[in-house]
Amino acid sequence: MAFAVARTRDEAHLYLELHPCPNCGSIDTPWEHGLADVEGEFAISYAGICPGCDVERQYLFGVPARETKVVGWPTFGGPEPSELLDPGQWMDVADRAATEVPTDPVGAGKVLAVAVAAVDEVIKFVPAGQDAVPEEEFWTPEGQAVRDVDPGRFRLDRLLVVRDTYRELGAQTGAK
Repeated sequence: MAFAVARTRDEAHLYLELHPCPNCGSIDTPWEHGLADVEGEFAISYAGICPGCDVERQYLFGVPARETKVVGWPTFGGPEPSELLDPGQWMDVADRAATEVPTDPVGAGKVLAVAVAAVDEVIKFVPAGQDAVPEEEFWTPEGQAVRDVDPGRFRLDRLLVVRDTYRELGAQTGAK
């Protein structure tokens, strides 16, 4: 029984935020996490009770083969592409962050850091020597919907421009 790997805590928390309670839609579940033994296989368990409807929720993630070095915030993963979110979902995270930038410098810097990191995650899906994310990398309906709106957004040259623009805007806020 293989579980999709959560490369870092930030990636697991983002995944949980993007998967609200199926009963009431709340994303406010207070999660407890730890290592679990599932039929002889170790997994990272996130479990909690939804405050909106009292339903028990649990997600199991694979344990990374190696520890991802956490540098700054957010750190979603190492050099390998995500197993939890496809490139369209990552682009949606970047889009949402970039459209919700607050006016205060610290808040703006944090939100733009999420946008930069999310675009970096999309870039990880571009194979070496290729110029775009392959269509088969979009495995979720949500990710496919984002791609279908403008497939050209997933070309490496455009991804680099978008990422660098978000990075420059973040630097202009003066936030540390």
